[in-house]
Amino acid sequence: MSIQTVFAHVSCADLKTSLHWYEKLFGKAPIRQPMPGLAEWQFTDSAEVQLFEDKTHAGHSTLTLGVLPIEPERQRLVDAGLNPGPIEEADDYFIMRMRDPDQNLVVFASAKHG
Repeated sequence: MSIQTVFAHVSCADLKTSLHWYEKLFGKAPIRQPMPGLAEWQFTDSAEVQLFEDKTHAGHSTLTLGVLPIEPERQRLVDAGLNPGPIEEADDYFIMRMRDPDQNLVVFASAKHG
């Protein structure tokens, strides 16, 4: 198997509402909307997120995003009018959780460096 790219997929009930929220989350508009009900963001050559309008599955997705460092990212989200949870400490990571308009879970993870 030779996987080159992984698309994270998030289902939403209303793309227009979710687009606005995810544009704040990512700090930018999607790079493409290749078909009705689908928006895509690309962060690197191999890291992309798809937001897809699917009322049946909305609210059941989990999106985990790796960021370094986590503190400025939390402040950026607060400044954007979003409501991130507190920074929590895990064994080898710091994490921060929040929910999108459909209650999908978005988790930020930041490796500890020592």
